[in-house]
Amino acid sequence: MTTPVTTTRAYRRLSVEERRGQLLTAALRLFAHQPPEEVSLDDVAEAAGVSRPLVYRYFPGGKQQLYETALRSAADELRRCLTEPPSGPPTERLARLLDRYLAFVDARDTGFSALLRGGSVAETSRTTAIVDEVRRTAADQILVHLAAARPGPRLRMLVRTWIAAVEAASLIWLDENKQPPAEELRDWLIDHLIALLAASATTDPQTAAAVRGLLALEPGDGRAARLARRVGATLRGAASLS
Repeated sequence: MTTPVTTTRAYRRLSVEERRGQLLTAALRLFAHQPPEEVSLDDVAEAAGVSRPLVYRYFPGGKQQLYETALRSAADELRRCLTEPPSGPPTERLARLLDRYLAFVDARDTGFSALLRGGSVAETSRTTAIVDEVRRTAADQILVHLAAARPGPRLRMLVRTWIAAVEAASLIWLDENKQPPAEELRDWLIDHLIALLAASATTDPQTAAAVRGLLALEPGDGRAARLARRVGATLRGAASLS
């Protein structure tokens, strides 16, 4: 008669950083799909498979500290999404950047909406500063692709206005069940930036220089050229009606 062999799973004690990372990952998953005020430390503990006191041990500031740490982690990830090497046609660089940004929004859904709409009980001057840092990073990245090393107030305002429009469009996109498809939204947002630049270039020499530099790097059948043809046809059609 043989004795049954029993196996037990080896237990490995996590290091401080590993345990903290485990809790942060669990919190990020919860905050991605629920407003922060609806997530409790018990929820985080259950998602991580640990006790509530253990969560407090690593985040003694409670849910607020955990939320701010999770927000900082998400902001760091978003900043990486916004980083694109300055090579190739600028509108194609922007397309890749927006693809990553919209994938980030898609993955976080409710949490992204709660973050940008504000008004959460978890919102503080620190959380607002984290979000503003990401917006400044986005503006700086767009200016890099416009080759504007020292942007004047009008060009910087134009870029920041477009970033605000991208945020607003992202929230509306989530409200509209992610319609139109992300690829259409991306192209629409790129067209908006080109149109803003073209309009501003008529009165601002710095923006005009940025547009000339952008067009010099664009192929003849690229996004900017296709938009110019569509706009030209629309304006010619409107003129024929007057």
